[in-house]
Amino acid sequence: MSVSQRIACVYALTTCPCSSASLLPRSFVFSRSPLSISLAPIHHVRPLQLICSLSIMSHNERRVVHREQWWEEKPNSSNVPQGAGNASTSTAETVTDRFGAMSIAKQSAQYPVSGAPVQVGVGLGKPVPIHGQRAILQLKSYGTASEATTVEVPTDQTAAAGKSNAGLSKLFKSNILENFNVDSTTYSLAQVRATFYPKFENEKSDQEVRTRMIEMVSKGLATLEVSLKHSGSLFMYAGYEGGAYAKNSYGNIYTAVGVFVLGRMFREAWGAEASKKQAEFNDFLEKNCMCISMELVTAVLGDHGQRPRDDYVVVTAVTELGNGKPKFYSTPEIIAFCRKWRLPTNHVWLFSTRKSVTSFFAAYDALCEEGTATPVCKALDEVADVSVPGTKDHIKVQGEILEGLVARIVSHESSKHIEQVLRDFPLSPSDEASLDVGPSLREICAANRSDEKQQIKALLDSVGTSLCPDHLDWFGNEATDLHSKNADRSVVSKFLQAQPADFATTKLQEMVRLMRERHYPAAFKCYHNFHKIGSVSSDNLHFKMVIHVHSDSVFRRYQKEMRNKPGLWPLYRGFFVDMNLFKANKEKANEIARACNDLIKNVTDSNGTSGKEGLADEDANLMSKLKFLTYKLRTFLIRNGLSILFKQGPAAYKTYYLRQMKTWNTSPEKQRQLSRMLDEWAVYIRRKYGHKQLSSSSYLSEAEPFLEQYAKRSPQNQALIGSAGNLVRTEDFMAIVEGGRDEEGDLEPEKEVATTTNIPSVEDTIAKNEGLIVFFPGIPGCAKSALCKEIMNRTGRLGNDRPVHSLMGDLIKGKYWDKVDEHCRKKPSCILLADKNAPNEEVWLRLEQMCRKIKSSAVPVIPDSEGTETNPFSLDALAVFISRVLQRVNHPGNLDKNSPNAGYVLLMFYNLYDGKNRKEFEADLVERFGSLVKMPLLKPDRSPLPEPLKSILDEGIDLFKLHRIRHGRLESTKGSYANDWAKWEKQLRKILFANAEYLHSIQVPFEYAVEQVLEQLRTVAKGDYRAPSTEKRRFGNIVFAAVSLPVIEVQSLLDNLAGKNTEVEAFLRDKTMENSLKEAHVTLAHKRSHGVTAVASYGPFIDWSVPVDMTSLLFSDKMAALEARLGSVDGEMISSKNEWPHVTLWTDEGVAAKEANMLPQLLSEGKATRVNIDPPITITGVLEFY
Repeated sequence: MSVSQRIACVYALTTCPCSSASLLPRSFVFSRSPLSISLAPIHHVRPLQLICSLSIMSHNERRVVHREQWWEEKPNSSNVPQGAGNASTSTAETVTDRFGAMSIAKQSAQYPVSGAPVQVGVGLGKPVPIHGQRAILQLKSYGTASEATTVEVPTDQTAAAGKSNAGLSKLFKSNILENFNVDSTTYSLAQVRATFYPKFENEKSDQEVRTRMIEMVSKGLATLEVSLKHSGSLFMYAGYEGGAYAKNSYGNIYTAVGVFVLGRMFREAWGAEASKKQAEFNDFLEKNCMCISMELVTAVLGDHGQRPRDDYVVVTAVTELGNGKPKFYSTPEIIAFCRKWRLPTNHVWLFSTRKSVTSFFAAYDALCEEGTATPVCKALDEVADVSVPGTKDHIKVQGEILEGLVARIVSHESSKHIEQVLRDFPLSPSDEASLDVGPSLREICAANRSDEKQQIKALLDSVGTSLCPDHLDWFGNEATDLHSKNADRSVVSKFLQAQPADFATTKLQEMVRLMRERHYPAAFKCYHNFHKIGSVSSDNLHFKMVIHVHSDSVFRRYQKEMRNKPGLWPLYRGFFVDMNLFKANKEKANEIARACNDLIKNVTDSNGTSGKEGLADEDANLMSKLKFLTYKLRTFLIRNGLSILFKQGPAAYKTYYLRQMKTWNTSPEKQRQLSRMLDEWAVYIRRKYGHKQLSSSSYLSEAEPFLEQYAKRSPQNQALIGSAGNLVRTEDFMAIVEGGRDEEGDLEPEKEVATTTNIPSVEDTIAKNEGLIVFFPGIPGCAKSALCKEIMNRTGRLGNDRPVHSLMGDLIKGKYWDKVDEHCRKKPSCILLADKNAPNEEVWLRLEQMCRKIKSSAVPVIPDSEGTETNPFSLDALAVFISRVLQRVNHPGNLDKNSPNAGYVLLMFYNLYDGKNRKEFEADLVERFGSLVKMPLLKPDRSPLPEPLKSILDEGIDLFKLHRIRHGRLESTKGSYANDWAKWEKQLRKILFANAEYLHSIQVPFEYAVEQVLEQLRTVAKGDYRAPSTEKRRFGNIVFAAVSLPVIEVQSLLDNLAGKNTEVEAFLRDKTMENSLKEAHVTLAHKRSHGVTAVASYGPFIDWSVPVDMTSLLFSDKMAALEARLGSVDGEMISSKNEWPHVTLWTDEGVAAKEANMLPQLLSEGKATRVNIDPPITITGVLEFY
C-alpha cells in the first residue's frame, strides 16, 4: 500500500463504518507457488500514530454519543501456537478466513483497559502488539467550544426514537446547512461509497485499437479478455448502510428492484441459509468498505433488446473503497469472490496467442450482422484458449438476442490465475429446483400497482431485514419526511472551501474543483445522508453526493487532464461519495493540520516519481465494445427512432436509420434488407398508433410480434431478425416510474443533453448536374453575407452553367428554411447560397431531408479556427466576430453597434456549438454532407490573445451559463442578471476598442479568404470533390476467407495455355475473358458451408502472401476453373476447407459461381475436359476475408 493511500487521521472514524476498517486496509492478491495459488489478505502498514482516546471536545461540551466499536486483529499463523487450529474446520470457513482478516464487533459498553493508553499505528515499521491488551477505538464526534445544537442518542432505542426525531425536526426546520459557515476550523471528510470502472475513451480508431490488441497479445505482453454484455442496467451495492445505487441515482424503484433481485440470488444459491448469508455479506461489505457492481437484467424496468425470461444480476466488478482510491478486482479475483458468496458470474473467454486473438476478431466479424447468443458462444468456445461459462446462461435467462461483447487487455498471467481460481474455488452445487424462494419480482410488481412508493415498500419488505434492515435511502427518517432529501447546492461549495481531513478528500476536492472550473457538463447532486442522521448537529453534517456526468465527451476531456496532471484520480462511472462537514476547536484543528501536513510530506517524499498515480495508461485501458446488429436494430433503429418517427415523420426516420447504418459500416445488402423492414415497421406502427407515440419503455410489446411475423416470411428475414417470438408480456407487472425519470433512475429529471456521434455521409461526392445548397454553420460576424455578395458579383461565379441564387435570412419574411425548400423545388438544378447562420443539428437534419427529397446536395462553409476542447471556435475567433458585429451600422437584422445586447447574442450562438471540439464538429458535417469548405479567418503566426480580451470573454461565458441556468432563453436585458449584463456589455466594448488594432492584425485579408472559398466551391460544384477520410471502421461482416490472386497473372496463364493447347484455345475463343474475369480467388472456407470457426481460423494469416500452384484447367460447356494447390506461410501449410480447391474463371449466364465445385464430378461423368499444367505455374496471392 502506498503512503498516499493511507487515511490521514483517526478522526475519519466518525463518518462511516469503513473508517475503522481503513486502519487495516484489505486487498486480495495472488500468492503464487509452483503448486498452489490462494487468495490471501494483505496486512498494510497502519497510518500515522494518533492516540485513540483523542477527543476534540472537552468533557463539558455536548456531543453526539455514538455506538462504540472496537477492533482486534485476528492472529496470523506465526502467532498461533501449534495445535491451536481446529483440523475439522470446513472449507467454507477457511475461504471466509481468507477474505476476512479482521473482525469488528459492536459493543454496548466500554471495555476496560489497563495500563497506558493504547496507540494505534506506527510510523513505517511493523505494528507491535501490546501483550494482554485489546486495542479500543472510541468513536467521538468533532465539536467546537461554541454552542451547537446537538442530539443525544440514548442507549434505550425506544426513548431515543422520540427524542431524536424531535431534535432532528428542529434541526431541519432551522436550516442548519444555511447556518453552517466555513471558517478555519471547518473540515471536510469524503469517502467514495460506490463506483464503477472509469470510462476510458480510446483516442485511436477501432481498427487501431484492434491492431494494438493483437500486437500486444502476439508479443506475449498481455492477454485479451472477452466477456458477454448482458442487456440491462448498472446496479451497485455497498451494504445495508453503504447503500444501493443505480448509474446516477439511489433511493428509487430501480435500486429497490436491484436489492430484491440480489436477495433472490442469495435465496436461490443458499436456500435455508440465505438469511444468514445475506447478513454476513452485508457485514462483510460494510466492514471492508466494498462495493459490488452488477448488470441488473429485468423485465419490469423497461425494454432493451429483448425481454429477459428471468430477472437476475451478473457481477461485473468488485471494488475496495476503504483506502481512498478505489481498487478494482481482476476477473480471477471477481470469480473467486463470487464463488465464495455464490453470486452470479459472467461468461469469460481468454485469448493469449496470436492465433486465438486473430481468430476471435475474425469470428466476430463473421457474426456481427447476424450473431445471436448460441452461435456466438459456440464460436468463441472453439477459438478461445480458456473459456469460463457464466453461472447464468444467457440463452436460458436472457434469450438469444445478444447485446454484444466487451474485449479488453489484461495481464498476460490471467490465464494461469483464472485456471488456478477454478481449481481452488469449484462451483457450489445448486438445489434451486426444490427451493421455495417466495414471490417473484414480477408477481410483487403485479400485486402492487397503486404507485411507485407502494411497489418499493413491497419489494423491500419481501427482501427481509437480513439484507435490508431499514428503508432510509428510500423513505428517509420520520423526523425529516416532510423535508426533501435534496440538500442545498451550497453543499459542494462548502465541501470545496473546507480543509480536507485526509488524502482521499484532497483528491476528491481536486477532481470536483477541476470539473467545475472546466465547466464540464456534469452535476454534483447532494442529499442528506439518513444513515448518519443520528450524528447530525449544527457543527457536524453528513451528505451523499452523486457525481452525474451528462456527456461521454467529459470522460475523454478528463483523460486529457489526467495526462497533464498525473496525480488526478480517475473519473468513474456511477460515482457516489459520502461527505462529512464538521468543525473542530482551535487546538485540535492545529493538531489535525500538523498530522495532515506530515502525511502530505510523507506522500511527496516516498513517491518521488508520483506521476504514475492515476495516469491513464493507454495500453492498460485498451477496450473495445463489439455489438451485434440483431440487438442494434431493436434498440437503436426501432426504439431510439420512435421519437423521430412520430414527431418528424417517416422521411426524417429514414434519414435517421440510414445514417446509423452507415455509421456502423453495415454491409450494403443488410442496409437494403433493414430499409425494407423498417419502412414497413414505420407504416405499421403509425397506422396503429396515429399521432400518439409508442412508449420506448414497452416498445417490444409491438415490435416483437411484428418482427416475429416478418421473420417467418423467409430464411433471409429470419437471419436479419435473429430471434423473435418468445415475447414476455409486461403490461401487468411493469415497475411504476414516477416523475419522468429515465432508465438510469435519475432522482430528478435532467435536461436532455445531445450526444456527440459521428454520422455518415449521404453522398461521398457531389454530382455535377444536381442542385447545390451552400449553407453556413457559423456565428454572426463570420462574414457569410459579405462572402455571398462577393460570389454573386463575380463573373463565372462557380465555374459552370448552373445559375447561382442567394437568399439573405435577414430579408426573408416567414420561416427561412421553408423558403429555401420552396426555392430548391422550383429550381432543382440551381446553386443556392443560404445566407443565414445554421448552427444546430435541427437545421442540418432539415437540410439532409431536403436534399434527399429533391435529389440535391448541400455543402457547409465554416470559418477556419482551431477551436477549444469544448467548442469548434476559439476565443480568438469569437473576439473577431464580436468586433465585426460592433462595427456594423444599420444592419438588416438589427445586430450592430446600436444593439444593447450584441455581446449576449454572440455568446448565445457560441454556446450552440458547446460540447464539440473542432475535430468532432468537422467530422459530423463531413459525415452528413460528404463535403466541407473552410473559410480562412486568422493568421497562423498571430500573437496570443491579450489577457484583458480573454478575461472579458471568459467572464461573459460564465455569466451566460448562470443566466441560462436561472432564466433559460430570457433576454439578457431582463431577469436577475440584467445589471451584470449591462456592465459586461459596456466593459466588452471598451476592451474591444482598446484592442482594435490587434484584432485587425490577426485576420487574413478578406480578399484572400474569398478566393480560397471560391476555389473550394468550384471543386465541389464540378463534382471533383472527395470527402476526407473519417477513419471509418474498415472491418465488417465476413462471409468467407480466400486467397485473392492478381487477375492479370491469371489471364496471362490462360493466354499461354491457349497458345499451347488447341482445345483450350477453341474453348476460350468466344468467352471474352477480359470482361468476365473481374477477380480471381481460391476460396478457403465459407461461413454458410463450413461454419464461423472455420472462417475465423484463417485470422492469423490475414494479409499474408500465399503461393498457389495452378495444376490443371477444367472446363465444360457451362463453366471453367483452374485447379489449385495452396502453399505454406512461415512453414505452415494453408489448406482449403473445400474438397476441391480451385479458381472459378467463367460460368455461363444463369449459372452460379459455386457450381464450379461440380467440375470434378462432371469430369468423371465425361461431361468436362481436363488440361494438365505441367510443370505447375505458381501465382502468389494475398489471404483476405470477404
